[in-house]
Amino acid sequence: MSWMYLIVAGLFECSWAIGLKYTEGFTRLVPTVFTVLAMIISFGFLSLAMKTIPVGTAYAVWTGIGAVGVVVMGMVLFGESHDLARVFFVLLIVTGIVGLKAVSS
Repeated sequence: MSWMYLIVAGLFECSWAIGLKYTEGFTRLVPTVFTVLAMIISFGFLSLAMKTIPVGTAYAVWTGIGAVGVVVMGMVLFGESHDLARVFFVLLIVTGIVGLKAVSS
């Protein structure tokens, strides 16, 4: 169950990171409220996951899921570059996440 908590935490990390763009420096109320809620939920699920997953592994996977998700959403929502090199390096992050899961007890 801890790994599911960690995945949910990572997805909410993507939400709040993308939400920061929409808050326009915390000057827009509705995006700011949703961003802060996503932060709270993300940290809450991360803390639940860390009950059984080692802190280094949990944090690396959480940030990895967030980084990959934000890069992909940046490509989709904001037209950011999706050239081959960028996709390759994102896949390296995914490989690291899968590797950490594979070697975790």
